[in-house]
Amino acid sequence: MRRPRRHEYRAMADINITNLVDVVLVLLIIFMISAPLLQSGIEVDLPKTKAAVMEEETEGVVITIDKKGGIYVNDVWARIENLEEAVEKEIVAKGTSSVYLRGDSAVAYGTAINVIGRLKAIGIESIGLVTGHEEDKKSARRRR
Repeated sequence: MRRPRRHEYRAMADINITNLVDVVLVLLIIFMISAPLLQSGIEVDLPKTKAAVMEEETEGVVITIDKKGGIYVNDVWARIENLEEAVEKEIVAKGTSSVYLRGDSAVAYGTAINVIGRLKAIGIESIGLVTGHEEDKKSARRRR
């Protein structure tokens, strides 16, 4: 009579690469889709000018006025009534006295002047107006 053999199972040292590749590809697709969403900002159509471009990159507080009249301090929405407090907090946090005003070209002149007046009232003397660069008609024709 024959005795049944006892089967011993040995540990497998293999990794199932197919599942690993599937998970990595899904994560890659998720990051590719979500990365542009994380780099959002406030869309502003800056007015164009032939003024000289500033070469130095300086740190400062950026105030943005979008085309609907919404005001943002360093990409954080702020009410016009609380603008002074929000700007002062950011100035202290960044340790700077420079403020840059980005305004959409469709914004009413009075809105921008109101913001500038409020900034002057709290003692800010260095206010930069951010604009886009207007191309010469000759250089625009050369590119075509």
